[in-house]
Amino acid sequence: MAEIKSDIEIAQAATMLPISEVAAKVGLSDDMLEHYGKYKAKVDIHSLRDRPASAKLILVTAINPTPAGEGKTTTSVGLADGLNRIGKKTMLCLREPSLGPVFGVKGGAAGGGYAQVVPMEDINLHFTGDFHAIGAANNLLAAMIDNHIKQGNALNIDPRRITWRRCVDMNDRQLRNVVDGLGGIADGMPRQDGFDITVASEVMAVFCLAADLADLKARLARMVVAYTYDRAPVTCGDLKAQGAMTALLKDAIKPNLVQTLENNPAFVHGGPFANIAHGCNSVEATTTAMKLADYVVTEAGFGADLGAEKFLDIKCRMTGLKPSAVVLVATVRALKHNAGVAKADLGTENLAAVEVGLPNLLQHVSNIQDVFKLPVVVAINAFPTDTKAELDLVEAKCKELGVNVALSEVWAKGGAGGEALADEVVRLCDQPNGFSFSYDADAPIMDKLEAIATKVYHADGVDLTSNAAKQLKELTDQGFGKLPICMAKTQYSFTDDQTKLGAPRGFRITVRNLKVSAGAGFIVALTGDIMTMPGLPKVPAAEKIDVTEDGRIVGLF
Repeated sequence: MAEIKSDIEIAQAATMLPISEVAAKVGLSDDMLEHYGKYKAKVDIHSLRDRPASAKLILVTAINPTPAGEGKTTTSVGLADGLNRIGKKTMLCLREPSLGPVFGVKGGAAGGGYAQVVPMEDINLHFTGDFHAIGAANNLLAAMIDNHIKQGNALNIDPRRITWRRCVDMNDRQLRNVVDGLGGIADGMPRQDGFDITVASEVMAVFCLAADLADLKARLARMVVAYTYDRAPVTCGDLKAQGAMTALLKDAIKPNLVQTLENNPAFVHGGPFANIAHGCNSVEATTTAMKLADYVVTEAGFGADLGAEKFLDIKCRMTGLKPSAVVLVATVRALKHNAGVAKADLGTENLAAVEVGLPNLLQHVSNIQDVFKLPVVVAINAFPTDTKAELDLVEAKCKELGVNVALSEVWAKGGAGGEALADEVVRLCDQPNGFSFSYDADAPIMDKLEAIATKVYHADGVDLTSNAAKQLKELTDQGFGKLPICMAKTQYSFTDDQTKLGAPRGFRITVRNLKVSAGAGFIVALTGDIMTMPGLPKVPAAEKIDVTEDGRIVGLF
């Protein structure tokens, strides 16, 4: 049996083209690039301002994942390579990985096997510094809030009602709740504070939804950061911080151009968490790609109940984007997990468990087809441990219900393993669709919560805690009632309880907190035990990462 190479070994053995040559494939000249070394560049978006964004947009989503992740990014990369192999001018748009998961348990977000974007070490680590710029902008605003209070508090900010938290792009549970400002009078006012991971910052959400620099600055200004003693909202604009924050972000907002292992162009830009924020790469990257290619493949975070719902109900609503087709990634491993099989046993053939887990897949398919009215194909992402009987069973059960299915072998074969999926995607893209949202944005907040819970999660309804009910009234009275909803929920279940796998029925969703992200333009509804600052596992991935004497990184997946 041939030795199975790690992702980083495959990536480091790849022959990359100079980024100028990759850019030329989609008509980008060298003077439109800002080089970050030989294999990375930012694109001058201003030179493309007047071009129409006319490509067909393909959304890649997935069933509820197992804790280890199940290859949605790998499928996205392989599909883009497969489309290019069959002669379709295609670009890929992905999110940037957060250092928290990279050093934690989930790993990076550069794909896997022979369907990766490279240079994978750079992408998974500091890359072009976008996340550092976002963190700096977030923390500049935090510093200006506390400085304003120290310098006389002309805005009458109540220190107990500051909602803006500091951030760091790391899983560090120790920083979730802190007390700062200790010391003497010169050291500020002592208060309870806390940190979020950078990808949960509203600055990240704003960054990824902004249409251009002017829109970015306007959105930053609208962000609510605190409340006065009279309970009136205080914004970033009230503190006059938006200009300096935009200055920190003016280069970061330009999309990052890299390449796949097959030297096809890819944007990797922005990265809000999908179980906290909206989980999509930047609008700038998506629309720029749609100006350069005929097909654009993009992904939404986690399962379709989170990432796809937010991509469609938030990103598409705000931008006018309309997907031509949806790819729903499923794996035999994830189906068995949804049947309750332990992680250690996912590689053992178990046809009965595959069948028990299938309702999770079929519910996601139904949501895409029946709620959002979009054509969908199931991509069965093959793992080396899958047996032919298991793969045949998934395909047969889907076809019994009229669901389009294509086997994706991109992990092992790269673009060649994605050609069958690419053919089906092209066929779906040529069909008309009646894309619609799951709710009317003008509906009351409670109606929107109920629509998502009943139509997408198949819950019986929504319950608000007394605190959330009070917040709902306040948000409505403050004029935020017509904003879309961004549900913060576990990625592992349709419910707000990660232990309820498959396609549960007879449950309700409990919303414990509602807060406005006025700059991003949505209301965040927190359910379950979702935290905005994760922690590291007992054995962090960081323990395996090292650097050789010649500077080569090892142990990174």
